[in-house]
Amino acid sequence: MAEDKGMEKIGNLFNLKSKKPPAYQWQDLALRIIKELDVPDKKRNSVFKVCKDNSRAVVIRTLNDTKELCQTGQKWKYFFKIISRNK
Repeated sequence: MAEDKGMEKIGNLFNLKSKKPPAYQWQDLALRIIKELDVPDKKRNSVFKVCKDNSRAVVIRTLNDTKELCQTGQKWKYFFKIISRNK
């Protein structure tokens, strides 16, 4: 149950920050891939580029293939191998 804190400063109401949604669908897809495949920080920009340059269908198919075929190890490396062959 929420705890009643009584009166709070009015400035606290304005300081509440909300996350901005991604501007494009490919950005949302890239964030999903980064999360699901545990992509390291150095390779995150590459995921955004792949999602921007390829169609959504190709990227999703590659993601599904990666999940299905690579059960152990670094899935993000396998994802980049598959996507490079699809070009």
